[in-house]
Amino acid sequence: MKLNTARTLQAGVISLLVIGLIILALSGYISPLTRIILSPFIQAQTWVAQRYQAIQAMLNSPADVTRLQQRNAELEAENARLQIQIIELQQQVTEAQVLSTLLGYARSRADNRYLAAAVIQYDTSPFLHYVVINRGSDDGLRRGMPVVTDQGLVGHIAAVTAGAARVQLVTDPGSSVNVRLQATNVDAVLNGSLTSDLSLEMIPQSATVRAGDLVVTSGLGGNYPPNLVIGQVTNVRKRDFDLFQSATLQPAVDFSALEIVLVITNFQPVDVTPLIPESSSP
Repeated sequence: MKLNTARTLQAGVISLLVIGLIILALSGYISPLTRIILSPFIQAQTWVAQRYQAIQAMLNSPADVTRLQQRNAELEAENARLQIQIIELQQQVTEAQVLSTLLGYARSRADNRYLAAAVIQYDTSPFLHYVVINRGSDDGLRRGMPVVTDQGLVGHIAAVTAGAARVQLVTDPGSSVNVRLQATNVDAVLNGSLTSDLSLEMIPQSATVRAGDLVVTSGLGGNYPPNLVIGQVTNVRKRDFDLFQSATLQPAVDFSALEIVLVITNFQPVDVTPLIPESSSP
């Protein structure tokens, strides 16, 4: 009987303590005590968590760096590919513009027939001035055919194979073209040089020649059709004791930037050399 009474009393005391703790907790009176008791455990847990995250990041970092390097390489490759596409598109636009200009030139001179050709090689010799084009005898090209752009005369075909042809430029030291000064209708001879400078020779002393005068082909000699633009006079040399005047010429064509040219295919050059009498020996 006494044992049961003691147990009942003990259970009642415990219940009162629990109820009291609950009331104190709900009232906020034991929160400071709770923080003091739990603070070491919370700090320890935080320290462990931070060290765990650091170790995990260290273990995963090589894989992350590898992925970043791979992604960076992919982006660089994509950027290079896009740059190449941009350059190709720019080249296509430029070629289209050149072809459009040449088409307009060909239409304005409907008396001639033209074949467009791309320049595939420039001369590498200091003694020869020529370019190679991607058209040949299979396309109907023959030696002597004139080559032009919308700017003016380029030269003529000097050699031809089945799929390509060599064009001798008017700047070549072996080039000689019969020309006419358009302003005065005076004939002269245009010569190339090793330095690519163009000179006008055999200008009559009586002719009035000025800087800026336009020079075109005369059609004499049978090598070129008439009225193909060549360039403008830049300087005149006239001395009283000379038989003829001479002048320098600025070509209309930019020979360093030739990309696409036109070959006049319906012009047949005529060799008049056998018809010119040789000067008799004294």
